[in-house]
Amino acid sequence: MTIAKGDKIPDITLKTNGPDGPEDLATGDFFAGRRVVLFAVPGAFTPGCSNTHMPGFVVNADKIAAKGVDAIACLSVNDAFVMGAWQKDQNAQAITMLADGNAEFTRALGMELDASGGGMGLRCKRFALIANDGVVEYLGVDAKGVEESSAETVLAHL
Repeated sequence: MTIAKGDKIPDITLKTNGPDGPEDLATGDFFAGRRVVLFAVPGAFTPGCSNTHMPGFVVNADKIAAKGVDAIACLSVNDAFVMGAWQKDQNAQAITMLADGNAEFTRALGMELDASGGGMGLRCKRFALIANDGVVEYLGVDAKGVEESSAETVLAHL
């Protein structure tokens, strides 16, 4: 079942890049007591994700924060090393990179994407959500393109 507005974010342990390499990050702790924008991509370094989706959040990070957002996070079914390299490549230091290498969080959200036809295996659908204290306030899922999950759309819902 897909997560929906009003639902609580599941508590799953993901990985993020720390100063000494990958570190655990519990989503329950990460979302607790603050307003978070989470956007998810099918894959780091893929064309749509690198040329359109991520850059929108990098460019608009200050505007998003000014609307009362405490953190912006990017989720992908990639490992923490790939997410860390992509963060550097995209100059996305203001964004917390969340590596869901085993797709556990993706499955818990009901956001699986079968990209095996393109040789990419199980991935995450492209989406964005706004959560306040771990409860979903907005959810935009894209079947194609980046309309419902773009930084501009998220800004309009803040």
